[in-house]
Amino acid sequence: MSAAAGLAPVPPALGGTVGGMFRDAALGNPLGIALRDGARSLTYRDLDAEVDRLAGALRVAGVVRGDRIAILSENSIEFVLIMLAAARTGAIAACLNWRQTAEEIAYCLRLTAPRLLFLSDRFRSLVDPVPVALRRVTFGAEFRNFLATATATATDYGADNGSGGTAEVPVESEDGLLILFTSGTTGRPKAPVISHRAVIARGLMMRADWGVRRSDGFIAWSPLSHMAAADPTLASLMQGATVTLLPGFDPPGIVEALMQHSVGWMILMPGMIERLAEELEQRNALPVRVAAAGCMANLVPAEQIARISRLLAAPFLNSFGSTETGIAPASGNWIAPGEAPLSLGKLQSTACEIRLVDPAGRDVPEGQTGEIWLRSPGLFSGYWADPQATAEAFAGGWYRMGDDFRRDAEGLLHFADRSKYLIKSGGENIYPAEIELILRNLDGVSDAVVVRRPDPKWGEVPVAFIVAAPDRRPSTGQVRAALEARLARFKLPKEIHFIEDQDIERNTTGKIRRDLLERRALAGTREEEIG
Repeated sequence: MSAAAGLAPVPPALGGTVGGMFRDAALGNPLGIALRDGARSLTYRDLDAEVDRLAGALRVAGVVRGDRIAILSENSIEFVLIMLAAARTGAIAACLNWRQTAEEIAYCLRLTAPRLLFLSDRFRSLVDPVPVALRRVTFGAEFRNFLATATATATDYGADNGSGGTAEVPVESEDGLLILFTSGTTGRPKAPVISHRAVIARGLMMRADWGVRRSDGFIAWSPLSHMAAADPTLASLMQGATVTLLPGFDPPGIVEALMQHSVGWMILMPGMIERLAEELEQRNALPVRVAAAGCMANLVPAEQIARISRLLAAPFLNSFGSTETGIAPASGNWIAPGEAPLSLGKLQSTACEIRLVDPAGRDVPEGQTGEIWLRSPGLFSGYWADPQATAEAFAGGWYRMGDDFRRDAEGLLHFADRSKYLIKSGGENIYPAEIELILRNLDGVSDAVVVRRPDPKWGEVPVAFIVAAPDRRPSTGQVRAALEARLARFKLPKEIHFIEDQDIERNTTGKIRRDLLERRALAGTREEEIG
C-alpha cells in the first residue's frame, strides 16, 4: 500500500543507522578487538567511547546533521573513528583520495564544502596550496586537542545519554554517510553519496552471497576512500568482528593478519596478487579462514587466480560492481580454490533487480548485449551538488550503470564492454575523458584519444594517441610534464603515440572507434613510456 493510499511517510524506525548498529555490536562484544593499526588496537568498548568523544567534539565545532567533514589520510584508526562519528552525528564523511593531485583535491573540497578537514601529516603538501578556507585538524597532538574539546556527545537516538548531550535531530537511514569520489566522465571527479541504508544493505549482501560469518573481519590495506575498503570495514564493525588497518599494500602485514583472525572478503587487486602469493609461500602461511578473495576476475590472469586462491584456501570472487552500486550487480558467484577459469560468467547478486537494455531502453533478448540497469537497496543516493549527473544516471526508477553485458541460457552474465568507456588499473577507475581534456588543451595538440591496453601487472593501463597541430607538435617531454602536473600518477598514460587525424576512425554516429586504437596500442611502437 502506498502513502497515497493512506500510509503516513515511512517512520525512521523502519530504517537503521550505521552508528546505531555499531553501538549494538559494541554492547554485544565489548572486549573483542574492533581495530588493529600497527602496534595499536582498540576493543569495541574503547572504540565506542572514542566515537562518543569525537561526536561530542564535532558538535562543539558546530557540525550538524548533513554537514560534510572531509578526511585525507592513509588507513588508520583515526580514519575509521571519523567515519563512525559521522554516522553517529548525521554528518557525511567526504573521503578524499590521497592519490589525487592538489588540483583534484581542491576541486573535491570546493564541491562538497566541508566544515572540517581531518588529515594525516603525510599529506599536508596536498592541501597546503589549496585555496579553500576551512578548519584543518592534523592527526597527532592537534587531533587529540580537538577530542579534548568534547563536552557532550551526540547519538543516533536523539535521547539524553547521561553526559549532557542530546542530538537535536535523529539520524535516519536515508541520510548520507559517505562521499567516495570517483573519476568523472566529463574530466572532473564525481561525488557519489552513500547512505546508511546503502552501507547496511551492502554488508548484508556480502554475508548472503559469500558465506561471510558474523565473526569474519576484514583487512583494510586498500584505501578507505574506496568502496572496496570502506564497505567491508563498516560491515565488519556492525557485526562485532576485527578489522586490521594497513596504510597500504603490505604483504607481510596482510599475511600476519590472515594468521591472526578470520576474514570475510580478502580484497585483491591486479598488480599485488603475485607479491602476496610469494609472501604466503615463503612463510608457508595458513590463514585462519578466508570466506572469499579477489576482485573482477576479468582483470586477472587465470594462472594467478588459481595460485592465490589455492594459497588462501578460498574461492576467488567472480565479481562486478562499482562505487555507486556496491558489490551489486554481478558478484554472486566465485571460482573454486585452485581453479584456472575457462569462463567468467557472473551470477546476479542477491537483493537486486537487473535489466539489460538497448540504447532505446528496451529489454534485449537472451544472448544479446545490453547496458545493465539496476535496482538495489545498496545503490547510492545520487551525486553531491550535481543534479544533472544524477538525473542522467537514473532512468524511470533504474540506475544506468554504463556497462554492457549479455545473459546466457544458464542465466550467467558475461561482461562485454563499458558503454561509458572506463579503464580499471590496479583497482583504480580511470576515465579517458579526464586525460583527454588535459591533452586537448595543450599547445600544439589538436586532438587526443586515450584507450586501454591489457597489462599483466595492473590489469589495464591507459595509452594516449595525440594528433599534433600543424607545425606545432609538442615534445613527449612537454606532454609528460603537463600530465604529471595535473594527474595522479596511476592515471598517467603508459605510452604516448603521435598519429594523423585520419587515424582516428569514427562510426556512423560519430563515436570514436576506440577498439581500433586498442589494437594499435597492442601492436604499435611507443613514442615514450611514462611511469
